[in-house]
Amino acid sequence: MSLLLAAFFGVWFVVTAIGIVSPLILPSPVATLKDVVFVGQNLVSGGYTLPALWITTQEVFWGFVWAVGIGVTLGVLVGETSIGERAVMPYIVAIDTMPKLAFAPLFVAWLGFGIASKVALAAFIAVFPIVVSTAAGLHAADENARMLFRSIGASRWQTLLQLKIPTGLPHFFTGLKIAAIGVVSGAIAGEFLGGGRGFGELIRVAASQLDTPRVFSLIIYLSLLGLLMFGIVSWMQYKFVFWHRSSHGRART
Repeated sequence: MSLLLAAFFGVWFVVTAIGIVSPLILPSPVATLKDVVFVGQNLVSGGYTLPALWITTQEVFWGFVWAVGIGVTLGVLVGETSIGERAVMPYIVAIDTMPKLAFAPLFVAWLGFGIASKVALAAFIAVFPIVVSTAAGLHAADENARMLFRSIGASRWQTLLQLKIPTGLPHFFTGLKIAAIGVVSGAIAGEFLGGGRGFGELIRVAASQLDTPRVFSLIIYLSLLGLLMFGIVSWMQYKFVFWHRSSHGRART
């Protein structure tokens, strides 16, 4: 992995050093690193990038919260009811096939240029993996286990809480991991339309000024935000689905 990363930076340095690509298109690794340090210092000192990052973080957080709430609700509806599977799921699939970023102007028209439209777009992009993974998780329970619950007279609600949800948690967290990455893209896409004061707006301004090192450095910090979201979800999976981890460890041995 480290060798591949070193090769990547080596090729990047050579390409920019001998002028194959214009620095307006691809900045050198040195220029990018200098700007990464500048943005980092600006964040630490409480400069203009700090409130911008805070706004983007709020959009990402609330978009993720809304995506989880809506996604789990629709996932349970689809996975547990025939009406949801036959009547709701086709519409969910149809919407999911659409280019979701194309809905960004509509969210701005409906909710304005404030944080609400960015949160809505972030949630809209992140909700579909959660719906699918939740529904798939509810169907993951072993048929023998279901028959056992029916034989002891367990209600549908008891079967859902004590069998289907625990069994489906690995699928559910898989959807959460995908959503944790997509929600950042949704928030930034909303900011590109203007009216925002987050990192997306800073990237838009830097790109309009052909300041590609700044664009690259801001993207790097946004990647760290996405990795943080992914890491939090992975940590939660590690803590709450420990039994699945143990069973996989026994299977490998």
